[in-house]
Amino acid sequence: MMRLGITTAAALSLCAGGAWAACGTSDDPCEVASGSYLISLPDTVDATTPVLVFLHGYGGNPRGTIGNRRLVDPMIAQGWAVVAPEGLRRGGEGPRSWNFYPGREGRDETAFLRAVADDAAERFGISADRVMLGGFSAGGFMTSYLACDAPETFAAYAPVAGGFWRPHPEGCAGPVKLLHTHGWSDTTVPLEGRKLGGGAYQQGDIWAGMEIWRKANRCPDDKPTSFSQTDVSHSGPFWKRQWDDCDSDSALEFVLWSGGHTLPSGWSEMAIEWFEEVTGEP
Repeated sequence: MMRLGITTAAALSLCAGGAWAACGTSDDPCEVASGSYLISLPDTVDATTPVLVFLHGYGGNPRGTIGNRRLVDPMIAQGWAVVAPEGLRRGGEGPRSWNFYPGREGRDETAFLRAVADDAAERFGISADRVMLGGFSAGGFMTSYLACDAPETFAAYAPVAGGFWRPHPEGCAGPVKLLHTHGWSDTTVPLEGRKLGGGAYQQGDIWAGMEIWRKANRCPDDKPTSFSQTDVSHSGPFWKRQWDDCDSDSALEFVLWSGGHTLPSGWSEMAIEWFEEVTGEP
């Protein structure tokens, strides 16, 4: 049985080639050209070990991601690695976030996150291809924009509580494999969006975002092809809407749950099952 909760995995894990990895803990992050990341690994890894690259929310940090046992423990238990990149500070001194807003200058996040995944694969002997990019809130927005602009970057995408901002993208490159999870009672990122900065910025409409994804995946109809409900302990049920008759290289699922602006219990288990189903790789 695999051990849970290896928050210091990077320093204590053995790479595929037998060399000790000397980075990845909160005291010694792994560095790439334009940023850093932390990592948590299962007991046994090889070149097929799947990877969740998960982006923290606005004002968060990688330590919070790796320390989130609700997120990390189920991943480790099922043989996944969890990589937590670090967002940059706004203006060099502000809260950490991601450069997703259209037209804003800053770090090329697509290049950075791809570099993180490649570096982790080389250092720790995990897969560079079986990678699911996920994120919460601002991290969910970043995940959505990257999936829209460059869907070939990772195998699949799983934003939580984050979609697009207005004006919505006119379209996305596709197809894409995407699992969007959102709280019915979310007031920080409401399903219909909200205005911020005195109206200077406006979060987009999540429902409208799903239409953009359906068009990118060349779905023949707006109506979902299937509906289901999964009972989840503590957080209540997940209500799932799937579009299964779209482009053969795509996958699209929209999951609602009753709560607010947080990562629901059971999300990791659901995301693993979804990833394995849509990629065909256990």
